[in-house]
Amino acid sequence: MASRHKTTVAAAPGAAPAPIKRGSRILGACSSTSGTGGSPGATGGEGEAVKGGTLNMLGSGDVDYMDPNISYYTIGYLGLRMWSRQLFTYPATPGQETTAVPDLATELPTEGSGISADGKTYTIKLREGAQWNTEPARQVTAADAVRGIKRTCNPAQPYGGLPNFQTLIVGFQSYCDGFAKVKPTASAMADYMNKTPLPGVVAKDDLTVEFKLVHPASYFVDMLTLPAFSPAPKEFEKYVPASSEFAQNTLSDGPYQIDSYNPTKSIKFSRNPAWKAESDPVRKAYVDTIDINQTGTQDSVQQQLQTGTPGADMEWDAFPPPSQLPALIAKKDPNLNLGDTASSNPYVVFNTASPSNGAALKDVKVRQALSYAINRANILQVLGGPTLNPPLTHVLPPSIVGGEKNFDLYPYDPDKAKSMLADAGHANLTLKILYRNKSEGSSKTYQTLQQDLSKAGIKVVGVPSPNADFYTKYLQVPSAAKRGVWDLSIAGWGADWYGDAALSFFNPLFSGKPSFPPIGSNFGLYDSPAANKLISEAAVATTKDEAAKLWAEADQQVMEDAPFFPLTNPKQPNYHADQVNNAVYVPQIQNFDPTNVWLSAGKQGG
Repeated sequence: MASRHKTTVAAAPGAAPAPIKRGSRILGACSSTSGTGGSPGATGGEGEAVKGGTLNMLGSGDVDYMDPNISYYTIGYLGLRMWSRQLFTYPATPGQETTAVPDLATELPTEGSGISADGKTYTIKLREGAQWNTEPARQVTAADAVRGIKRTCNPAQPYGGLPNFQTLIVGFQSYCDGFAKVKPTASAMADYMNKTPLPGVVAKDDLTVEFKLVHPASYFVDMLTLPAFSPAPKEFEKYVPASSEFAQNTLSDGPYQIDSYNPTKSIKFSRNPAWKAESDPVRKAYVDTIDINQTGTQDSVQQQLQTGTPGADMEWDAFPPPSQLPALIAKKDPNLNLGDTASSNPYVVFNTASPSNGAALKDVKVRQALSYAINRANILQVLGGPTLNPPLTHVLPPSIVGGEKNFDLYPYDPDKAKSMLADAGHANLTLKILYRNKSEGSSKTYQTLQQDLSKAGIKVVGVPSPNADFYTKYLQVPSAAKRGVWDLSIAGWGADWYGDAALSFFNPLFSGKPSFPPIGSNFGLYDSPAANKLISEAAVATTKDEAAKLWAEADQQVMEDAPFFPLTNPKQPNYHADQVNNAVYVPQIQNFDPTNVWLSAGKQGG
């Protein structure tokens, strides 16, 4: 969840989270154990849960879009956890955080009970009692589920993970091609959605939705955990998707509703009166209200959480600074959790469309030379060291099918890089690096790149960006890449689901024009016929072994083309104050689940 957002879905220690992907990851190793003295998956006090109070979350950035069907960013997913429900989701249950469970759906489909014999038709029944906070409250329906999926490829602001399923669902590519020609106004888009059927997603009755796939996909239920598949009420048609007007007029089917949203400043949630606890098997919703302050810094947030400052309970997106992690780990602080991510975060993306330096980055030899010039070990050290940041030298983390075999095509060699640049006729490069200046991790990564690349004769200048603008005003805007606003950028990615999830790395990031922003997250506009062919073949593999072989070949091809430089598959550090109980780390949101924590009696905020 870069653009996770992931989002795949993931956030490097100290870095702002990436769009999810997002957004995420799997893991035989996803125990969510802190390794610092906390209990597996859950940290905080013990005893009977206490209801009530205000959970105060502190951070320094914002959601990408306050829109369930469009958000593709880890912090966007974290916010959606409070007010938007999916057909399936990942629970805050220690040891089960990466196993999809029914949310709005009544049960997991299996062959013969929800999945057809040929594996291409999924029939999902919605649970009664799940309601929108309309006046009066109204049942979430199968028609809402169809509408939500239709909204994802709107012409105003499409969902960044469309490459994951645009060609998988029957008729969806054609539907989206037609939608792209529609005037991007609320009325025109609503008219198209209401008059244009989507043959692969049909409401069979009020509580039954049917999905038809072009080919079997064993990962489809996990894919349905994506917020992009969230049902959307008819009222959403009044507004342009992902617009500021939409963000001020949301409807909720989750345990909380949005009382106020002041972009980059604050979000306030209160209980949704239409929500019924018996209709939601995932969210306990112990606290009454959740207040999010988005004006802090990494250092100030960490200090407040550690010192017991009133009004400081949990992080929003200001994770513990890398420089402070060794001390927290050494003292086995029980409020620190180091969670698995199965991500590539951060990584360095090369802008293959940049006109700078005589369009040098279009040349694969130049990109390969840059790869030799980057000292991965130095960057991992400033991010907190290799224990927190295991090196990743190719596309797929080892826990993703196809990423099991390790290889490194570009061991650090600045002299070789310098020689290759001279041979390519680009001995005096000046590169602009886009980074998040309020993130300690992103800033230190930029500074280390600047120092290391200089050893190969490369001059580096910075393009600093606020966290909230990094994706929405730079990386997700292809014209910025084509104008050469940036040459290199420090981004991040995590798989959108778990295990058989290579598709959610390759399709959004490396599958040529279909993955160019804003539809995909191929920020550097990389397009390789050889890689595209391998990705297409792997996507329709019929066995896990065949898929693993083809994804591994695609990984090799992408690395030979050098559109990016991977750095690490990191641990995700999260911290909470003493009064926070049942703090279970959920990889999909890269944080403790706010809908399941409770606050100690007498310390329930306000």
